[in-house]
Amino acid sequence: MLKILRVSKIFNPGSINEKVALQNISLHLQPGDVVNIIGSNGAGKTTVLNVVTGACPVNAGAILLKGQAIQSLPEHIRAAKMGRVFQDPLMGTAATMTIEENLALALRRGSRRRIRWGITTKDRALFRERLSLLGLELENRLKDKVGLLSGGQRQALTLLMATIATPQLLLLDEHTAALDPKTGEKVLKLTAKIIKAFQLTTLMVTHNLEQALQFGNRTVMMHEGRIILDLKGERRQRTSVKELLALFQQASGKTMDCDRLLLAK
Repeated sequence: MLKILRVSKIFNPGSINEKVALQNISLHLQPGDVVNIIGSNGAGKTTVLNVVTGACPVNAGAILLKGQAIQSLPEHIRAAKMGRVFQDPLMGTAATMTIEENLALALRRGSRRRIRWGITTKDRALFRERLSLLGLELENRLKDKVGLLSGGQRQALTLLMATIATPQLLLLDEHTAALDPKTGEKVLKLTAKIIKAFQLTTLMVTHNLEQALQFGNRTVMMHEGRIILDLKGERRQRTSVKELLALFQQASGKTMDCDRLLLAK
C-alpha cells in the first residue's frame, strides 16, 4: 500500500542551519495497517507525514502509494489520494462555512471544479449518515457554521472530512493532543470506529505511549531521523510502556527525554 524507500530529508543543506530530519528511512505499510509513530521531539515523526503528502520534498529516496511513485507529484495531486488530520482542531475546517459546505468540499477533494456545483439531496443524505457515526447529533445541524462547534466537535468533523471520500491513506498528526483527555479519548474511539468501518490504511503520530501500544497493529519508534524500532504482532502485545522505554534506551543509547512522552502513560 505505502512504501517509503530509503528516504532522506535535509533542511537548509550546506548551511550553518543544516538539519538532517530523515536519514535513509524505509517503511512499508500493508493494506489495512494502522501504524503509530512515536519518538522524542525532533525525531522526524511529522516530517515523515510531510514527505508523504508532499509538503516537504525529499532529498533522496522514493515513496510509492499503491505501486505508484508519488515523491515527484505536487502536493495538491497527492491530496486527492490522502486524508490528513492535524493537531490543531481549527486547521481542518473553515469556520465561516456550514457543516454541509465543509463536507461538500471534502467529498469533492481532487475532483474538477464546475460552474454549477451545489449540494444535492444525495449529498445531504450521505452527510447525515456519516455524521450519525460520530454520535454528536451533528447530522441535525448541517446548516450551522463550523465556528459554533467545540474543539472536540470540530476535530471529529475534520476526521470525517478526511475520510468521507475514502482516501487510500489516512494520516493523523497527534490529532487528539490539543483536546482535553476525555474529549481526546472520545475522538480516538471515533477514529478507531471509522478506520474499521472503511478499512483505512493509517499512519498516526502520537506522543501517548499507551495509545501507541494499544491503537492499531504496529508501533514504530523514531530517533534522530531514523527508525530504531518496529513492533508488531505478539511482541507488541506483550510490550508494556516501561518495556517500551527500555527498548528505546537499548536501541538509541539514550533515555527518553521528552516530558510529553513520559507523562503520556
